[in-house]
Amino acid sequence: MDRPRVYAAAMSHVDYHADAGIALITLNVPPANCYSYELMQALDAAILRARFDASVHVLLLTGAGEKFFCAGADIAMLQGADPEFKYNFCLHANETISRLEQTPKLVIAALNGHCVGGGLEIALAADLRVARRGPGKCGLPEVKLGVLPGTGGTQRLVRLVGKSRAIELMVTGETFDFDRAHALGIVHQVWDAASGAEFLELARKYATQFVPPHTASRAAGLIKRACQTGADMSLQDGLALERELQQRLFTGDDAKEGIAAYVERRTPSFTGK
Repeated sequence: MDRPRVYAAAMSHVDYHADAGIALITLNVPPANCYSYELMQALDAAILRARFDASVHVLLLTGAGEKFFCAGADIAMLQGADPEFKYNFCLHANETISRLEQTPKLVIAALNGHCVGGGLEIALAADLRVARRGPGKCGLPEVKLGVLPGTGGTQRLVRLVGKSRAIELMVTGETFDFDRAHALGIVHQVWDAASGAEFLELARKYATQFVPPHTASRAAGLIKRACQTGADMSLQDGLALERELQQRLFTGDDAKEGIAAYVERRTPSFTGK
């Protein structure tokens, strides 16, 4: 394997555009948006860019093209890699995807097409998932390659749908449409859209409701942090975390605005501060 090339992040693998409080992050590796170390480096950089940008309130993650959100890892790349590289590749991919959960801003995955294997593992790390109804499938079929879902799938799917259902889905390697994913609780919304562009517009509209002045985005981000971190704590530790995050919000402008608007019986206008 060409190591110098591997260690050079190819930012063209991910498109980044921030506008109106939404950072649109697009996986762009035709034809199936499969991920490699280069793509994960670029995704890592995009997540951090959105995290540090005070004008960004929501991250919207999608795939380029009409057919694929992400078809998972680049299998040809893995076939040619040595075991040590594969381990470090999986470790870095896990660290990158975990940034989505740890970033105190809402993350929405817009599933515009097939979302299987590592693609679904990326989507599972988002806070909300919306999908385009159509031929696109999702699932974790890694067992058919003789491996397990190694980018968080075994852990996040269990937490989302329960242990027994998650095991069944993974050991059968079943792939299914987004309406079934919605019934399973994996996807929050499924929409009809004539094109990928129309679907993306629906996803942006959905994301806009969580952007100031409509929503206190700082509060939404800390609700996320309380849930993501608190779920792995004892109840008492989780309650302590909740109190500390609440105190941070009480010192901000949006809490003052929200309380004042309620007393004055008007619609609040939030700033995300």
